[in-house]
Amino acid sequence: MWKLKIAEGGKDPYLFSTNNFVGRQTWEFDPIAGTSEEKQEVENARQYFLNRQKEGYQASSDLLMRIQLIKENGIDLLSIRPARLKEEEEVNYEAVTIAVRKAVRLNCAIQAKDGHWPAEHAGPLFFTPPLIIVLYISGTINTHLTKEHKKELIRYIYNHQNEDGGWGFHIEGHSTMMGSTLNYISLRLLGEGADDKNGAVSRGRKWILDHGGATSISSWGKIYLSVLGVYEWEGCNPVPPEFWIFPQIFPFHPAKMWCYCRTAYMPMSYLYGRKFHGPITDLVLDLRKEIHCIPYDEINWNKHRHDCCKEDLFYPHSTIQDMLWDGLHYISEPIFKYWPFTKFRERALKKAIELIRYNAQETRYITMACIEKCFQMMCWWAENPNGDEFKCHLARVPDFLWLSEDGMKVQTFGSQLWDCVFATQAIISSNMPEEYGDSLKKANFYIKESQIKNNPTGDFSKMCRQFSKGAWTFTDQDHGWPVSDCSAEALKCLLLLSKMPDEITGEKANNEWLYEVINFFFHVQSPASGGFATWETPIPQPYLQKLNPSEVFADIVVEREHIENTSSIIQALQAFKRLHPTHRKTEIEISVAKAVRYLEERQLSNGSWYGYWGICFIYGTFFALVGLESAGKTYSNSETVRKGVKFLLSIQNVEGGWGESYKSCTSEVYTPLDGNQANLVQTSWAMLGLMAGGQAERDPIPLHKAAKTLINAQMDNGDFPQQNFTGASMRNCMLHYPRYRNAFTLRALAEYRKRLWALN
Repeated sequence: MWKLKIAEGGKDPYLFSTNNFVGRQTWEFDPIAGTSEEKQEVENARQYFLNRQKEGYQASSDLLMRIQLIKENGIDLLSIRPARLKEEEEVNYEAVTIAVRKAVRLNCAIQAKDGHWPAEHAGPLFFTPPLIIVLYISGTINTHLTKEHKKELIRYIYNHQNEDGGWGFHIEGHSTMMGSTLNYISLRLLGEGADDKNGAVSRGRKWILDHGGATSISSWGKIYLSVLGVYEWEGCNPVPPEFWIFPQIFPFHPAKMWCYCRTAYMPMSYLYGRKFHGPITDLVLDLRKEIHCIPYDEINWNKHRHDCCKEDLFYPHSTIQDMLWDGLHYISEPIFKYWPFTKFRERALKKAIELIRYNAQETRYITMACIEKCFQMMCWWAENPNGDEFKCHLARVPDFLWLSEDGMKVQTFGSQLWDCVFATQAIISSNMPEEYGDSLKKANFYIKESQIKNNPTGDFSKMCRQFSKGAWTFTDQDHGWPVSDCSAEALKCLLLLSKMPDEITGEKANNEWLYEVINFFFHVQSPASGGFATWETPIPQPYLQKLNPSEVFADIVVEREHIENTSSIIQALQAFKRLHPTHRKTEIEISVAKAVRYLEERQLSNGSWYGYWGICFIYGTFFALVGLESAGKTYSNSETVRKGVKFLLSIQNVEGGWGESYKSCTSEVYTPLDGNQANLVQTSWAMLGLMAGGQAERDPIPLHKAAKTLINAQMDNGDFPQQNFTGASMRNCMLHYPRYRNAFTLRALAEYRKRLWALN
């Protein structure tokens, strides 16, 4: 039976941590663990997923982790009967209080011993295959994946195959060449035959061939296939490593790239410069026959460099891009085969691997995220398969494997801190100290232990890094990459906890460490727009986005400001100023004023805001309204707020809820869910946004209807059903946040109870 291990490092000599592995979460299989009742509970959870899938919900409910932690924490979730309101019955104080109490208990029951809230953070179907590929080419697939791992990985891939036989870019998406080819190959590398019993592999192969074969896979897919040996590097557009040795003042230097883009293309350029591929095994030779429409040796690879299957193409190449690539391919690449230009390439490869090593070490080999992780592992296998770097990478592979009832998958890198801060805020909002137990003490410990205590080592600016001291990551301290909205929400938590008794929260945070994060906020604020970026200083060169080579993402080339980051930091700075009124007072006031102006200027004509990290207009509008409220902007004194409120009210459905499709992100036009269904998380966001906009005082009826929707959806144990995606990135990369259904529903009901009922 599988068991989730928390904050454990084990005895692997290649594994190291900055804070004794606080926040680490890994799954291990114990063949003798589990009673027959516990095993049946797991099977029931798997069947529950299949039943929900038939209803149109593709995301897991993360039940295996919840089953374990609920047992370990021993909190009674069923002693209070849930509130149920009949159609003609109005919301009442007792029903709201019951729903809030049950939600608090459930949140406390699924908290880990080190204070964070474990959860899946996956969704894209191109996350898992690269790890399988690198383990296969390195010959470690059988040493680092047990038969139980393989069984669960196969389960996940089968569970998310579309009816047409293909696989999507993500679990809710239509079939694509990248999703289909990579997942088909993964099944074969994991041991599935070309003609399996249930026909799933055969149907996957048919989809690939019916849509032109793998030569039309998108650019990232081409690189993965080239490394495996089922595609040729001549069919890839150039990713020259020489850019890394140009001066950083060079207008297209990759140091100016958005960090996600930069850290992905860094190892890509090394692999391209080496033209590396793994061993050509019998299985690789078979795959060459299976995924291409004509014999492998007859393929004109150069002809397919610019090809991208229409089902995949989201961000088409510009003519300038194609001309640039053609110039590199026909002019510069041929000369690097000859001396003295070979020396130039060797120097570039040496610089690339130096940067790769530095970035791996500074993240304890977690790296930026799973995409970079797998590319780096490919690089180190190419560079030195017996070296310590590859072994250090292998030691961190378990950090990326997450198990849910739909199977095992590779996740981004975890969302531990992000989920922790929203759960903490929601529990505090309930104002039910009799229900907290030691939950806030544990959360306080986790948040303090997760703050980054040092900048990257050495002259980090030369290594394409910026300062990070005092900030928080998305996940844990070891990860090391600072994130502005995570830092803001963490600071808000510590400020709230500082006002509560020590017997509830434990030891308070040191003020000096609170001051450190203020420095980081100023670092990521745009002096031009006033908005705040996510990781690093914004790059005011939007024209570089036109050089986006990915084909499947948008807005990835340079760091820029975002609505939700700006809102979170406004809230944090305002809360900080109230408790620390003399620290950098004038700078904070100027910063907030600029940020408020940014929010006002970024409002769209229909009154909404576009959220980059969530879906999408509801998410952005919720954050913007809460941020404006914290800055003193109200319905009575701000036309911006009035327009935002009007937008949310205009899209409420007749039952009282809100729902938005991920297609809003791809089209940048508000798109409701099919049938105008409600999504409980998005309903909670809309409620919180409306309350921030003064709706409770003006006309509470829309809020009553929404609260009734949430109350009646609550399950017997205080949980809420998992529905559609609510997370997003890069406009086309949808992310699953199963914790949102607990944190935001509780927070919405708690705020609703406080604003509309507690004073009555």
